[in-house]
Amino acid sequence: MKKYWFVTMGAVIGVGAVLLSYAGNPPNTGICVSCFLENVAGALRLHGNIRMQYLRPEIIGFVLGSFAVSLARREFAPTGGSSPLLRFLIGALLIFGCSVFIGCPVKMVLRLAAGDLNAIVGAAGLVCGIYIGLAFVENGFRLGESRPLPLAAGLIVPGFMFFLLAALVFEPAFIAKSVKGAGALRAPLVLSLGTGLLVGGFAQATQFCITGGIARVFLWGPREVMNCPRSTGLLISLVSFFGFALAASILTGQFNLGIHGQPSSNDSYGWAFLGMAMVGFGSILIRGCPLRQLVAAGQGDNDAGAAVMGMLVGAALVQNWGIAGNPAGTPLAGQVAVLAGLALLFLIGILNRRRGYGIAPEFQAGLD
Repeated sequence: MKKYWFVTMGAVIGVGAVLLSYAGNPPNTGICVSCFLENVAGALRLHGNIRMQYLRPEIIGFVLGSFAVSLARREFAPTGGSSPLLRFLIGALLIFGCSVFIGCPVKMVLRLAAGDLNAIVGAAGLVCGIYIGLAFVENGFRLGESRPLPLAAGLIVPGFMFFLLAALVFEPAFIAKSVKGAGALRAPLVLSLGTGLLVGGFAQATQFCITGGIARVFLWGPREVMNCPRSTGLLISLVSFFGFALAASILTGQFNLGIHGQPSSNDSYGWAFLGMAMVGFGSILIRGCPLRQLVAAGQGDNDAGAAVMGMLVGAALVQNWGIAGNPAGTPLAGQVAVLAGLALLFLIGILNRRRGYGIAPEFQAGLD
C-alpha cells in the first residue's frame, strides 16, 4: 500500500477526534475506546453510573466502517478458534489498565497532542508493556491457530453493532442515556457516526494499530530471529496521527501545555505507568490495541470479537467495582486490578510459550 494512505489514516483519526471534542465530546476525549465502552455498557444497563450512559456512535462506526470496507475489498473472512476465553479475559484487562490511566492508547495520543504532559508517563508505560509482550512473542508465545468459520460467525459483532445503531436512533425504553456527566457530553450524532465510520474504514484498509506502530520501533534493526519485514506503515500512521491532532488542537484552541488542571488526568504517575504497561503487554499478546480489536472484529475475526466482548464486560466491571482513575488519583480497587492483571498476563505468557519457536506467523502478520 502507498505510504500516503498511512498518512491519510493519521489525518482522519487525528483531525476527526479533535473535531469531535470541539463539537461536544469530553475534553481530550474526541475518541477513547475504553471510555466509550464504559458509556455503552452503561446504556445497556450493565452498570448503574448515571453519568456514564450513552450508546457512543463512534464505537458503532469503528466496527461498521471496517465491515463495509472489508466487504468492498473482499477481505471479509470469518475466522476464529484461537483461545477465545483467554482473549476475552485479556480484553477485559485492557480496559482495566486504560481506566486507571484514564484513557485508551488513542486518547493517550490525543492527550499528548493537546499538551497534557501527564500522558508522557502513560506513553512510557505503554512502550514498556509492548517491549515485554514482544519478548514473550519472540520466545514462542502463541494462543493457537485461527481457522475459517461459517459466514454467520463473522456477522455476530457487526450484527450487534447494527442492533446498537437501531437502539441509538429509536431510543427504546431499555436503553439508558445520561443527562449529566461525561455521558451527556457528546458531539452531534451525524458527526460522531460519520467519523467512526471513516476511522473504522481507513483502519481496516491500513491495519492501523497504536501498539503495532510502536512495536515497529523495536522490530527495526538486526532482530532477524523475529523474521519480520521492515514495514513502516503503522509507524507512519502513528506519527501522522500525532502531528495532525497537534495541529488541530492548536487551531481549535484546545491546546494547553502543562501538567496541572488537565482534563482526564491526575498525578498518580506510578499507577498510570503500570496501567498502560498492562495495556501494551496485553495488546501484543492478542495482536492489537483496543481500537484494532474493534476493527478486526468488523472484518469477521471472531478472536478479536471475543476480545471486544471481554472489553465490554471489563468496561462494566470498571464502573461496578470502582476501578477507574479520577482527578483525586487511583482508587485501591484500581491498584489491585492493575497488579492482579499484570500477574495474570505474565502467567498467560509463561503458560502459552512453546520453546524452540520464534515469532508465530499470526503475530508477524499482526505487527506488519
